[in-house]
Order: sequence, then structure tokens, then C-alpha cells
Amino acid sequence: MTDSRASSKRPRKGATPAKASSAHESVAPAASAHDEAVQSIDAASKDGEPKLSPREAAVEALMRLAAEQPWNDIEVSDIAREAGLTLAELRDLFPSKGAVLGGLTRIIDRKVLEGDLAGLEEEPTRERLFDVLMRRLDAMEPYKPALRRIAYALRGEPLSMLAMNGVMLNSHRYMLAAAGIDTEGPLGQLKLQGVVIAFARVTQVWLDDDDPALARTMARLDKEIRNGERIMERAEDVRRLTAPLRALGRSFLERRPRDRRGRDGDESDPAAAI
Repeated sequence: MTDSRASSKRPRKGATPAKASSAHESVAPAASAHDEAVQSIDAASKDGEPKLSPREAAVEALMRLAAEQPWNDIEVSDIAREAGLTLAELRDLFPSKGAVLGGLTRIIDRKVLEGDLAGLEEEPTRERLFDVLMRRLDAMEPYKPALRRIAYALRGEPLSMLAMNGVMLNSHRYMLAAAGIDTEGPLGQLKLQGVVIAFARVTQVWLDDDDPALARTMARLDKEIRNGERIMERAEDVRRLTAPLRALGRSFLERRPRDRRGRDGDESDPAAAI
């Protein structure tokens, strides 16, 4: 995988997130913060910029705040004020500050999935995944200062990192689908968790990579993908070798008496475990 090839396929475009009016700007006493933001967003749409939905406005507001101040200093009231929303409106959209951060992943997902992915199906699997994940980093570029601060703050919070892992599992399910990689079947969850961990490592390099060509980032991504391929090959070998044992275990379980809790038709919906 060469840097020149990846760069030629992906011209970099520094998309700047639309800005709602700042809560720190002076306002007329009779005007509410919400009215100010609505007027600002409407004016932006008249100038040709896309109008933000309330959810997007909240996410963009959090990213602006996080780029300027420590993550732990940001309150939900700050997000609401910066986005031009009331606390009640923000509560209807997101249950917490972390959920607003999780909303960024949906914005990034959409940018990648709505991009031109034509021709990827003709590339090898490694090339397809490399391209999709680099597109994801390109979409994250406007939020890099904020993400750098957030990543530093969350390193010492294992519960927050665990919650973000769940968010990223859902996100990367679509990234793998865009790359034409199956996430179902016996090894599907291993693929999914593997790419989440690999991309987290790549992101740490990307956050400190100020080279416009992102040479270090692309080198690390290529390395992670190759390592992932080797792990999946070994996992497939182990799965084949243990097939007789798994078949024996299934036959043993099938001979056990069925759970009698379902005799009255009161079984839980199996879809709830998906």
C-alpha cells in the first residue's frame, strides 16, 4: 500500500462544520438564545450552507466547546446555550453529554456512507477497508482539535471508554459493510471488535499527525489491517480445528431436557438478545 496511491484516490476536502451563533456573543435583552441560533442557522441556509437539524446543532456546539475548553468543564447547559436550544429541547434529543458525543459518530458515518464508493468493489479487501477508514478520518478532520482534547480526557475513564466502544461497534459495522466485509457468522464479532480496536490505535496516531499527507497515519493503518488479516487467518484455522469438539458439544446440549419455563408460552423474545 503506497501513500501516493491512497492520496490520489482521496482528494482531501476540509469540510468546515456549519456554525450556530455563539452563546458568548452579545444579544439584545428581548431576544432569547434560541431565537438567535434559529436566525443564524436560517441566515446560513440562505447563504447556501445546509441548515442544521437540532441534533446536528447540538453536536456541532459540543465540538466547538470541546475545542476550546477541557471536556470535564463542559456542562449540558453549556451545550444547550451554544446550540441555541433550551434544556428541555436538548433533553429530548440526548440523555447526556456523552450521548451528544456519540451523535458525532452518526454524522461521520453518514459522510462516509454518502460519499462516492463506486469502484471499491473491484479492489482487494485490504484496499477497500483502507480506503473506507481513510475516508472516515477525512470526515473527522474538522473536529480534530476537539477530538484531541476529548481523547486525552477520556483516557482515565474506563467506563466512558467502554461505552464508546459500544458506540463504535455499531458505527464500524457500517464501515465494514461499506468495504464489502461480512460481520455475521461465527467470526463476525471478532472482525468487528478487531477493527474497532485497530481504528482506535490509528486514531491516536492521527490526532498527533500534523502532516497534510498523513504519512504516519496511513502507515499505521496499513500495519493494523495487515495484523488483522493475520489474526483472522489464525482464528479461522482454530475454528476449523475445533469443529469436531463444537459439534460434540452441540449434540450433548441437544440431548439435555428442554427448559420447562416455556411450557406456558411465556418465553422472552429471542430478538431482544440481538
